[in-house]
Formats: sequence, structure tokens, C-alpha cells
Amino acid sequence: MKSVLILASQSPRRKELLSQLGYQFRTISADIDESIIGKELPRDYVLRLAIEKAKAVAQNQTADCLVLGSDTCVIFEQHILGKPENKEDCCKQLLMLSNNTHQVLTAIAVVKNNKVYSAIISTDVTFKVLSIEEIQRYWHTGEPQDKAGSYGIQGIGGQFVTQIKGSYSAVVGLPLYETAKLLAELDYPTPIQDPITTITNGETV
Repeated sequence: MKSVLILASQSPRRKELLSQLGYQFRTISADIDESIIGKELPRDYVLRLAIEKAKAVAQNQTADCLVLGSDTCVIFEQHILGKPENKEDCCKQLLMLSNNTHQVLTAIAVVKNNKVYSAIISTDVTFKVLSIEEIQRYWHTGEPQDKAGSYGIQGIGGQFVTQIKGSYSAVVGLPLYETAKLLAELDYPTPIQDPITTITNGETV
């Protein structure tokens, strides 16, 4: 009998992306503290949150379930840009990104049989020059208000992007290639995949 796949998120974007791969899955929200710990580096932060989300949901499931957690953060000059607190914060963030290249880090983590398997994906995103007036109009659309880095690449904010190097789906919230690969390595392939047997000893990858 095939294991149950659970997405540790209620994000509409992550649900849509995982559905794109052809999986049947359940969704359960992971209630964790997403605060940065001390001088935590961006890669450590995003990986920790992905793992904590998966573990938080997995602890209430049977051990053979596959629980997928994911987290995405926007990085500019090694600073983590969170969701904007207000319009002024949104303007500050987007002016930093204007005419610059920033990084989007997305971590995925799968918990199965009390073992954790994970990956981190880094994507470079370059913005055009943004004016204060353009940013203020964008704020009033409501889109940036719940987005890390104050923009949504899959929405209106996509018009700011002049170049992307890496995974578009990772910037949206769930990297399709890496997620499919990781789940296939755990004997949970997509409908068009064969299982891959490269993971050993249940180590984080």
C-alpha cells in the first residue's frame, strides 16, 4: 500500500505546484515560530523552518507517512527580507531590490520513518528600476502585503523581473524538479516517474 503524502502547508501556491506534479496528497498547516534565531545565516534559517514544518505535522501522523515541508526567503546582500510590516517597509525593501539582483532560497524537507531528507535551492532574480510611485501603486494592489521581499513573482510583481537564473517554481514556493526527485528517491514517484534509489542511511541531503 502506497504511503500517504502530506503537504505541511495551507499555501495555495504550494498546493497548486504539488498538484502540478500529479500527486494525491493531504494538506495540514504547520504552526511553528518563524522567528530568526540570533545571527542565523539565511541557508540555515530557511532549512530549519522547512524541517520544523515537516516535523511539526509528522509527529501526529503514522511513521510511514511522507510529510513535505517547504520554506522560502528572499535574500539581499545576505539579509533576510520578510513580509513587509507596512507600506514604508514595502517601499524600503523594493527600493533595495530595484535595479539589483537578489537571491531567493527555498528549502524542502521530507520526514519519513522519523528521518529527514532535504534540499536547498538558490535562484538569482534581477529587478528592473522601480520608482517610488510604482512601488506605492503596487502596495495598494494588496499583493505585496503577505509576501516575503514584498513581491509575488507569480502575480503583478512578475513584471518587475528582468532576469531569473534558477528555478522559477522555487521562487513561487516549491521547486518542481527537486521535489519530484526527492520524493522519487523515497519510493514516491510522480505518475510518470520511476523510483530513484540514491538516498542512503536516512541522511539529510
